[in-house]
Amino acid sequence: MEYGAIDLHTTHSQVRIVTAEGTVVAERRIVTRPDQFAAVFGGRAPMRILLESSTESEWVATCLEELGHEVVVADPNFAAMYGTRTRRIKTDRRDVAALADANRTGVYRPAYRVSPAQRAMRRRLLVREQLVRMRTRLINLLRSQVRATGQRMPTGAADTFSRRFAALDLPVPVREALRPLTDLLDAVAIPLREAEAWARQSAAADPVAQRLMTAPGVGPVTALSYRATLDRIDRFPAAGHATAYLGLVPREDSSAERHHRGAITKAGPAQPRTLLVQASWHIWRCRRGRAAALHAWVHRVAARRGRRIAVVALARRLARCLYAMWRDGHDFDATRVRVRAVAA
Repeated sequence: MEYGAIDLHTTHSQVRIVTAEGTVVAERRIVTRPDQFAAVFGGRAPMRILLESSTESEWVATCLEELGHEVVVADPNFAAMYGTRTRRIKTDRRDVAALADANRTGVYRPAYRVSPAQRAMRRRLLVREQLVRMRTRLINLLRSQVRATGQRMPTGAADTFSRRFAALDLPVPVREALRPLTDLLDAVAIPLREAEAWARQSAAADPVAQRLMTAPGVGPVTALSYRATLDRIDRFPAAGHATAYLGLVPREDSSAERHHRGAITKAGPAQPRTLLVQASWHIWRCRRGRAAALHAWVHRVAARRGRRIAVVALARRLARCLYAMWRDGHDFDATRVRVRAVAA
């Protein structure tokens, strides 16, 4: 059996094929295009091909699988995979040689490949996130320019900013100078409204998202983001593994009698982590209803550790609650949280 390896890059990639004994069968540098991969691997006997997880890895893996090969997308953080590479000299040829040896000997750690449906969901959520960022930057810039004239923007929601800005008595030269920004803000509002409507409809059609939305502070976007990030709940053996994947666990540098914990790791995708923190701020301000128990818990933590640390701790606890709800198939139960909060 032959084994393939690809040191994948945006424009050019290094390819290597070896036998079970390690003899090099083929090695070349190709342009990172489907036809180039087909020219190298097409028509060959089925083999196992190893490549690192990256932005391009999924479409390359799909292309190779269509050619009849088994593809392993490997975790690049697994240091043992590069055991044969010399640290002081790093080249694409040495990297692909190390990957080929790792593939042949089985010394690699596969990365999880998200399902096509949730990958499409992530893409739509990413577009929405960028639209929100664009709107935020435009609003902040316009607000600062209004302050420079000695006026203040009335408070209100982001989607009413254009109407409140138009009601200001600004000098004509200032308004004309800022017109491109206001026009752009109005233009961004249209696809953003469409993205919000899509999020509500998608969450309503997804039973898992509907269940997650029963938790306080969790809306359609947060539920969809959590759902798309974890993809399958059974790939995490416990809630702690899920929160670690989301980067919500503290850094730790402990040895022997020395124990030190720092800020959260912020590993993994940033979007669901940010949304969970925003949901925690909502719970921080909400005293009644389903959020009452978590609200009391986070304020007790804040009395000992400070508000910011407490809110991040609540985001971690909320992520664990969402994990349990998804795993067990139950809606949010405030009474269970209340019992645990009293015991904390």
